[in-house]
Amino acid sequence: MRWPFRRRSGHAPAGTVTASGERSIAIDTGGGPFLGNAVTGDHATIVQTPPGELRPVRKVAAPRGLTNLPVRHGVFVGRTRELKQLDAVLGGAGTAVVQAVHGLGGVGKSALAAHWAFTRVRRHNPVWWITAETPADLDTGLAKLAAALQPALAHLPQDQLRERAVQWLGAHSGWLLVLDNVDDPAAVRPLLARAVDGRVLITSRRASGWHDIATPVALDVLTPASSLDLLTRILARDGVAADLDGAERLCAELGHLPLALEQAGAYIAEARLNPRAYLRLLADHPADMYREAGEGHGRDRTVDRVWRITLDRLSDTPLAGEALRALAWYAPDDIPRTLLDPLGTPPAVHGAVRRLAAYSMITLTGDTISVHRLVQALARTPDPEDPHRRLTDIAHARDRAAAHLHTALPAARRNPATWPTWRSFLPHIEALADHTSPATDTAVTATVLNQAGLFLHGQGRKERATPYLERALEDRVRLLGADHPDTLTARGNLGMAYESTGDTERAIPLYRQVCEDRARVLGAEHEDTLTARNNLAGGYESAGALDEAVQLYEQTLKDMTRVLGADHPETLTLSDNLAGCYELVGDPDRALRLYRRTLDARIRVLGADHEETLSTRNNLAVTYLSAGDPARALPLSEQTLNDRIRVLGADHPGTLSARSNLAVAYELLGDLARAIPQYQQAMAEKARVLGADHPDTLSAGRSLATAYELAGDLDRAVPLYRQTVDERARVLGADHPDTLTARTYLAGAYAAAGDPARAVPLYRRTLDDRIRVLGAEHEDTLHSYNQLANGYAWTGDLDRAVPLYRQALSGMTRVLGADHPDTLAVADNLATVLRSRFL
Repeated sequence: MRWPFRRRSGHAPAGTVTASGERSIAIDTGGGPFLGNAVTGDHATIVQTPPGELRPVRKVAAPRGLTNLPVRHGVFVGRTRELKQLDAVLGGAGTAVVQAVHGLGGVGKSALAAHWAFTRVRRHNPVWWITAETPADLDTGLAKLAAALQPALAHLPQDQLRERAVQWLGAHSGWLLVLDNVDDPAAVRPLLARAVDGRVLITSRRASGWHDIATPVALDVLTPASSLDLLTRILARDGVAADLDGAERLCAELGHLPLALEQAGAYIAEARLNPRAYLRLLADHPADMYREAGEGHGRDRTVDRVWRITLDRLSDTPLAGEALRALAWYAPDDIPRTLLDPLGTPPAVHGAVRRLAAYSMITLTGDTISVHRLVQALARTPDPEDPHRRLTDIAHARDRAAAHLHTALPAARRNPATWPTWRSFLPHIEALADHTSPATDTAVTATVLNQAGLFLHGQGRKERATPYLERALEDRVRLLGADHPDTLTARGNLGMAYESTGDTERAIPLYRQVCEDRARVLGAEHEDTLTARNNLAGGYESAGALDEAVQLYEQTLKDMTRVLGADHPETLTLSDNLAGCYELVGDPDRALRLYRRTLDARIRVLGADHEETLSTRNNLAVTYLSAGDPARALPLSEQTLNDRIRVLGADHPGTLSARSNLAVAYELLGDLARAIPQYQQAMAEKARVLGADHPDTLSAGRSLATAYELAGDLDRAVPLYRQTVDERARVLGADHPDTLTARTYLAGAYAAAGDPARAVPLYRRTLDDRIRVLGAEHEDTLHSYNQLANGYAWTGDLDRAVPLYRQALSGMTRVLGADHPDTLAVADNLATVLRSRFL
């Protein structure tokens, strides 16, 4: 086939086919007049070029200083490590990619590439920037490079220019090509295969697919220091640097993401706000603020628009959007991948997760997922303009997130084997609670919060447990009604939480209400009603109302024996509780008899190795200890420890308590050589299993310090007492009863060390705090009167000691009774001091 054209020189034509099917041929006219035509089919477009310009590309030299880098980023901070990585990678042959492992859109990939290229432009020529999001964009950028290399050829068709650019890159070295925002690694593979002697720097949201064509350089968000530096510089540039109130918090809220910081900075500068005011707007109007920016900040460069583009690309995998919206309700890091299992089949879920990770919307680490907190916030925020953030879809994702947690939570809360799983889910339960309101909670959400509250309570995190149990009760009243069994259970759980934190003023009314409601709904003699009465008696016991507690325990035990039987497990539990209350009122004989009877019944009904049987044997041993009979307690304590290790395991909380009790038995027998190692082991194991901040661990530290003190080793006792006081104040609060008790032990150690001058201020402060926190008539407060009196007596200040002894004696007689051992001990102290005045 012949192409009709007239040629004025001897150069052979170079021909290509355009997208329209038209052939284009460039010829060197040698300076003569242009002759040609442009037709379709077998015809061609003949393009005239100046003489000598169609020479081989290897002979075309790049004009000196040829570059088209975008306007340099106005503010660039940090990234020292990443810049060094690029230097190392691009210092040798080959190519590199700036791959954002946590580098979703807006993390600053283009800014990093531009800064690196600007600061190293003298090393390379040309330095050419191509926005290469699509193959067409790449072709356009390459064509512009060819035109810049030879302006006389700029009029050639784009396809010919693109080919000349690729040929030129393959024939030369010393150049730097920046391919910005590449979406598909396959789109650049042909170019990289031919352009091998220069340097190529690629930026992409894609976190995979580069292993065979580039060396990855991970790009994460800014460090907190660099984040604050960036925001400060942006505001300083716009003249509002004087007011940085809330800047650090804003940086953290925006997840140290450069794009979000630039967007916020532009808005703050234009509106003349401060960071704290912007935070309030972000909290109250999140959807508006995610799309708003200052006039100098392009609308297409806001966080909502950037991430919407990414999700648009994932729209062919609908489950990816569902997964991201579900992940939005959890904590940002260490999200178990199993929480997404209910979304679909394993291949579908894995496919969605894989694609989200490929586009850097999430990060996969082993069996967990991390999501940038701002991505989560955006995914939780409805926006009618964004098809990925419809209100109904977000609400559905919120409810599914709660349901997935409910499905994943272990059923057993007291088994140590489940604790690592429970602890891994707690941050995500907390995040779900923080990101939602009670008005949107479902019955499933209420169950999750109730279960989490009970687990935290069992772990000694009672202050954290209470808000969850309060909200679970509120949810169940609203969703199920005040008389629903689950509501009554939730009310009892909340009463237990209040009781355990010493707030019996709120616990007892709840217990009473549960008793009344269960009697009205279920009947006065229903098992649950009787159990509620048992709980109310426990509340009275915790409040120090021991007479009311004993009376209610005894009456309930009679009713429960009659209704359920003497051997019913609930009857035996109540019997155990009543025995403990007898011990508290100073009647160890009745306590021991009841414990022994309960132990025999539990062995007969439940078996010798049942957990409740072991518990009663432990209580019996403790009662022997408190009754001053450690010789009888010791074999029981040893048996309980061995049985619990065998049945429950060495790490079970009951086993840890049994070891502490055995140490007490050794201590009371005067065998500190065996007591101290047991105390040390108990403290170490509790720290390992329960955590260093668990109340039981702190108590173990105090017991060990006491053993050191008794052994005369005050050099180890006093620092450990101080540590216990500090840790309890930090974990439980300065006013917590356990913190106040720890302070009295420290004061006693100072006195034992011959330094009563340091003891007295601690005793005085503790007395004042107990009066304020517990009340003047509380048993612990009465003990503080006695302890402060002792301190004054040790310093020889009998004039102040005697009134305090008398006040302690009067109060204990009234509250505990004249025959209570503590009352008698105070009477002895007062008598001793009074006698000393006459000696």
